Amino acid sequence: MISVSVVKELQQVLGPIRAENKTIGFVATMGALHEGHQSLMKQAKQTCDILIVSIFVNPLQFGPNEDFDSYPRQLEQDKKITKSAGCDVLFHPKELDVYPDGPTQTIHVNQGASVLCGKSRPGHFDGVATVVLKLLSIVRPHKAFFGQKDAQQLAILKQLSKEFFLPVQIIGCPTVREKDGLAKSSRNMRLTRNERELAPKLYQALQEAADLSVYNVNELIAYVTTELQRIPVGEIDYVEAYEYPSLKPIQQPVGTVILALAYHFSDARLIDHILINYNRGDA
Repeated sequence: MISVSVVKELQQVLGPIRAENKTIGFVATMGALHEGHQSLMKQAKQTCDILIVSIFVNPLQFGPNEDFDSYPRQLEQDKKITKSAGCDVLFHPKELDVYPDGPTQTIHVNQGASVLCGKSRPGHFDGVATVVLKLLSIVRPHKAFFGQKDAQQLAILKQLSKEFFLPVQIIGCPTVREKDGLAKSSRNMRLTRNERELAPKLYQALQEAADLSVYNVNELIAYVTTELQRIPVGEIDYVEAYEYPSLKPIQQPVGTVILALAYHFSDARLIDHILINYNRGDA
């Protein structure tokens, strides 16, 4: 595995790879890698000749009161994980490499950014879209792999690729979960023992709501909200439902609907969702 931190060095490494017309798969991460990230790498490795992984904690997607400074940074451990996953090139730039003159140009996301996580995190998806566009421009992969766990992010990035005619295929990979159903996340390590025992109730509430087989999304939202209110610690950030992947308000539950939630524990904000297909049953 080749490890580089400077854009110019990365281009030198990628030059011969592109000259040989090898297909490049890309996984963009903020580090603190876990099995969810490894599943993205595995799929990229299976479908592409070369796997490139980036590790960069992007300051633009953190709000003023969010956890940028405390976000886990464990580069040496992450290097071992990427190497064991068959990563060919690890790109771990510093902030000055990605924003050499500061964020002088940024993307503003119009559709889908003001709901779900975006409602309580203004500017978050502008930061995500900006850094992903930069990374895609640097790496120029044929395929980029993102987790379906961040369903709102995935929808926005697919639209970004389409809107700017980027020559890359954005591929969504299934959410990886613990045995008890909790979605894998780097923030899970910040749960207390008691919170970790209670956290699986998030996905459980979503599953139970989907099993109700009702066509009134307000009933689904009400059910999940009631179940989350039974959790003795933490508080609800949101429980919402929208058309997917457009993330538009639901007029009538037709096609695919995303039922999503965010929940604040003492030192970790967790998100999860379930997709409900009103044409063919649950998805």
